[in-house]
Amino acid sequence: MRSKLKIITLNLILFAFLACKAEQERPLTTNPANPDSFIQIIGSDTMVNLVQAWAEAFALTHPHVNISIRGGGSGTGIAAFLNHSCQIAMSSRPISLNELNEAKQAGIEPMEYKVALDGLIVIVNPQNKLYGVTLDQLRDIFLGRINSWEELNSSGGRIVILSRESNSGTYLFFKEHILQRGNKKNRDEFSPHALLMPSSQAIVNEVRQNPHAIGYVGLGYLAPYLKALAIARDLESPYIMPSIESVADNSYPISRPLFFYIDNKPTGLIKEFIDFVLSAEGQRIVTQTDFVPVKPYEENN
Repeated sequence: MRSKLKIITLNLILFAFLACKAEQERPLTTNPANPDSFIQIIGSDTMVNLVQAWAEAFALTHPHVNISIRGGGSGTGIAAFLNHSCQIAMSSRPISLNELNEAKQAGIEPMEYKVALDGLIVIVNPQNKLYGVTLDQLRDIFLGRINSWEELNSSGGRIVILSRESNSGTYLFFKEHILQRGNKKNRDEFSPHALLMPSSQAIVNEVRQNPHAIGYVGLGYLAPYLKALAIARDLESPYIMPSIESVADNSYPISRPLFFYIDNKPTGLIKEFIDFVLSAEGQRIVTQTDFVPVKPYEENN
């Protein structure tokens, strides 16, 4: 009797082993090694919602395709791209010279695609009475030279500065274009009192519940429970509210392109996805998600 039980037990173990092995050897439909069924996209938090909308629309005509989208910042996305951990890096800043050198060492030839435009908005709590700031005032706030809302003829006490972390393309853009005024020799940095937030959504959440806070996010994050400040280039210039129209006509002072980076010229599924993103339908989705198309989508027809 014991011998029979032992034989049955051994057979069950063998069966389980073979079943497990067969499962491991079965091709995975979401295997990144299979370019016909899987696209891995990593990078800019600003672009996550936009790229998710593209992926959902693309899936309607490509139901067999699995598109994985993960944020973490432009720097994180480009690093993953250089490590062959994703096929597409989404970035709210251009790839740097150092990253291009890393790409060359890794045998990667980055191809850059401008897929949308974005306005960087400065947000405060709706309780804040301030209407707008100049670029110089904005710079002084984030450098820590203006410390209270009263200095801007508003109320609310001490200013709480919110910034993205340094791996964010939004952080880098704001630092280079606002704090350092586009001067590469300028070494100005964010105030040491600035709170570094892990994502754009974290900035939104904090501003929503903190009447003293100020932060910066992409245009697509604007919501009724936030207040965007109008921005003037200087005291002699008009204050411009961020909008799709003001970013498109370049009247809004803080705008930027958004990029995809891929290795070499796209082929197969990657080419199909990029073609869709730049198509009339893809650029219409850009507008629907509160970004700005790289060109009016009617021109794509």
